[in-house]
Amino acid sequence: MNVHFRDQRIGVFVDVQNMYYSAKNLYSAKVNFAQILKIGLAGRSLIRAIAYVIKADVKEEQNFFDALEKIGFEVKAKDLQIFAGGAKKGDWDIGLAMDTIELAPKLDTIIIVSGDGDFAGI
Repeated sequence: MNVHFRDQRIGVFVDVQNMYYSAKNLYSAKVNFAQILKIGLAGRSLIRAIAYVIKADVKEEQNFFDALEKIGFEVKAKDLQIFAGGAKKGDWDIGLAMDTIELAPKLDTIIIVSGDGDFAGI
């Protein structure tokens, strides 16, 4: 089945923390999540946009999450894990992958946005 470009059903899955820290550490820049969504869609039909975030109890965090929702993302959040030795971890890789698998039958194109090397382009 050949779907016309403009009729494609798009799912956008964004690992927010990985993008934030990759942009900050590699480019000393901030990520424009509205632009990511706009460029990814390129005029096609958005079926689902999910932003995966880690709650770290930072003061402005909820405002940021609200802003993501306002531009069209569903926000999925989980708490930052802090281990006995003080190490911290926040990881959405498996959750993001499971969501893409679950939604794949309803999508023509899946866009994964992550600064994480765990995902490879196809």
